Formats: sequence, C-alpha cells, structure tokens
Amino acid sequence: MNGISINEIISSDKHVDHEVSVCGWVKSFRANRFIALNDGSCLKNIQCVIDFENTNQEELKKISTGAALSVTGKLVSSQGSKQSTEIQVSKFEILGEADAEIYPIQPKKHSFEFLRENAHLRTRTNTFSAVMRIRSSLSFAIHSYFNLNGFYYVHTPIITGSDAEGAGEQFRVTTLDLKNTPVDSSGKIDFKEDFFGKETNLTVSGQLEAEAYAMSMGKVYTFGPTFRAENSNTSRHLSEFWMIEPEVAFMDIKGNIELAEDFLKYVIDYILKNNIDDLDFLETRLLNEEKQKPQNERNELSLTEKLNFVITNKFKVITYSEAIEILRNCKPNKKKKFKYIIDEWGADLQSEHERFLVEKEFKCPVVIYDYPAKIKSFYMRLNDDGKTVRAMDILFPGIGEIVGGSQREERLDVLLKKIKQIGIDEKELWWYTDLRKYGTAVHSGFGLGFERLVMFATGMTNIRDVIPFPRTPKNAEF
Repeated sequence: MNGISINEIISSDKHVDHEVSVCGWVKSFRANRFIALNDGSCLKNIQCVIDFENTNQEELKKISTGAALSVTGKLVSSQGSKQSTEIQVSKFEILGEADAEIYPIQPKKHSFEFLRENAHLRTRTNTFSAVMRIRSSLSFAIHSYFNLNGFYYVHTPIITGSDAEGAGEQFRVTTLDLKNTPVDSSGKIDFKEDFFGKETNLTVSGQLEAEAYAMSMGKVYTFGPTFRAENSNTSRHLSEFWMIEPEVAFMDIKGNIELAEDFLKYVIDYILKNNIDDLDFLETRLLNEEKQKPQNERNELSLTEKLNFVITNKFKVITYSEAIEILRNCKPNKKKKFKYIIDEWGADLQSEHERFLVEKEFKCPVVIYDYPAKIKSFYMRLNDDGKTVRAMDILFPGIGEIVGGSQREERLDVLLKKIKQIGIDEKELWWYTDLRKYGTAVHSGFGLGFERLVMFATGMTNIRDVIPFPRTPKNAEF
C-alpha cells in the first residue's frame, strides 16, 4: 500500500510512462476528475486524473478534502500548466473518509489562531508542512555538524534537583498527595517523603550536566526539551522548548564565539541547499504579507536574503561597553525613539537595541561579549575588572539575540562566592563544584533556543507556530 513518495515522483523523470502507486491526503477535488494529492514528503501535490465516466459514482462521492487515498495509475506528462506530470488513475481506494461539512482544514486561507486550535491537523496546510520540514532539516543539520566536528551527544536529565539559571521559574515534579501533603517540624513541605526524597523540577537547561561530561570527554552537546514556568503569553515565549547546548573543555571565550559562528552558518547553509521549495513558498508568503504593511514597517530583507546575510557576512565582535557607547550616542536613543532609553552602563539590552546594532549600525550579525556580571548568570567567568563576565550573545537581524553563552567559571573560590551571592544552597551543587576540585580547566559553551532558530529560518513571527504542539500558560491541549 505504501507505494513511493510524491517527492520521489516529481523530483525525477524515471517514473514517467510507468505505473505508480501513491498514498496521500486530498488537498482538493475539482470537477469530479482532478484530485490534488499530498503525502507530506514535499510541498508540491501530485495531480491525479480520474476517468469520471468509467468510475463508480458512489465511490467518487466519498472523495473530499482531507480524505486519505491510495491511487494507482500511469504517470504521464501533464496537459495542464501547473504541473509537469500527472497520474492517469486506473484504480483508487479510499483509506479514510473526511466529512466535508466538518473537516476543519478546507482549501482556503485560515488564520494562525484557528490553526493553533487545530494543531493536530495544521500540517495539512502548506505553511505548516513547510515549517515542520525545515524544523526537521535543522535538527538533522545540528546533529550532523557536531558529529562532523568530534562532539559527543549527551542526554542530560529532564528531572533535576538544581536550577541552572537561578531564576526559580521551574515546574515541580512530585508524587505527593496534594490533598494531604506531608510537612516537617517547621510546617514546610517535607520533600523527604516525595518520590526522589528531595525537591525536584523539570530542567531549564542541560548545561551544568553537560559541563560534567565536557570535563572528561572534551567536546559534548545536548539537544533536548527544557521547561520554564514563566507566566508569559508573548509571541516569543513557550513553557516547553528545545535547547542546543555544546560544552567544550580547554576552550576560552574567543573559541566559543568562533564555534558558534561556524555552527550557525553550517545549519543555515544546510537548509538553503536542502529546503529550496519550502523556503521559496515561505518567502512568497512573507512578501505578500509585507505588501499589506505600511512602508516604514516592512522588513528590509526577504527571507532568503536574511539567511544569506548570516552565512556571507563575518560576524562583528564588540564588547558590551562598546555597544553601550554606540547605543547611547545613536539617533534613535537621542531622539527617544527607543522604547527603552540607554542612559548608563549596566543596562540590559533589549531586542530593539540588538536589532539596531545588527541592521543599522554594522549591517551584519553582531557578537557582544564581556557583559556586566549583575545581569548574567552565576556560572560565567568573572573578569579581572571584577564587574564583567566572559559572556557572549550573538545577534541576528529581525530577531535580536539568537545565542547566549560564556566561558564558565573554573575557579572554585570564585564560583562558591557567586553561588552564595545568588542564594543557591551550595549543597545542591556539590557535584558541580567538585568539577573545580578535580582537574579544573578553562571551558566554555553556549545555548541556542531551537524554536528561535526555526523562527529565524522560516520567517514565522510567533514561536507557537514553529513547534508541533505548543505549551503555554493555560494551554496544554493535544
């Protein structure tokens, strides 16, 4: 029944004038003769032409948009202008009917909000099938890059007793009876009675565990789900998302920046070469959207121009202090066009500042390093000035920060002091501090939010539209 894929049929002429069998879902059915069939293997449909007069009319009535069909027939050159080949159907089988009156994904334009409510069916549309094929290709490219460069893939825990970011926005994991929660002598929840004998949560990062493996295996990376209980309903936040986090022993901040640039260029170049049809479709969609916007709100770069902007330009590397001076003296800041005005050193850069540096000031991707210690995480290496850390962010057009990383703090005394300052119990991170006792060394790494990369690569503007089943506050459907 499986037959061959539609992608295989249309990407080669070897099947022309031969009988083929394909399975797929009906995208449209016109004039009781022309079926547009799609199996998800590519953006394009295959046209299947039925001999109306010699076909069971009762069976024809069962064919509607959304139905699953098996089709067999001769592949011939098409007489129509919209496709090069078509199948002259000799037989077909309806594998699964779709009630035409209630099937949600009709051949018309649907809002993204409506499609999120039908996330189980939204990849039946061209936009979402293209997005998810690109997501799949990016996943493959990520593993391919690290494999080619001598990294080992590490599966870090999803359930953890530590908070890598120190922000406290974690989902609790417990088997305690919420109606009869055990308490200790001080009246607090007694987590000793819980499944793991201690308080546990869903991880916000695999970085700390990846560091442990880097300090014995040299070069490692994680690529897995992470969770954040941040009550945010913006287009840039999810409660469940995927992170790519490489960690490398004996590598400083300079090497970290070079690794991140090389990695980003590789994975973006991969989809430019392997997802041409999907990118062309998404680019056309975006161009049509741009035409509806006022001239001053339109993006200067098309989708493929934006992707090539990354792979053809050398990333500009500047310090945080240099970035602040540029921003403080730029016209948008002086004329108070920024929503967040830059007045003094120490400000946390916002997306509008990051995009200005990339799109207006330097016109290339930008790397900023040596951030104020107060606005960065405890595990980042403190510089000799005592006020900055060896952190680095990579900024892209249209999106701002895409990567955040640092040289890690390898000195035990400095790390312990920072852990104490942030209020984390040193006992929780005994194993992490052990790494600084037994063969400590310079090491670095970065984190890349996978969904943010998919947004950049597809031009989608809402992060809920680049993950199969989004998890957000008050929403855990499907």
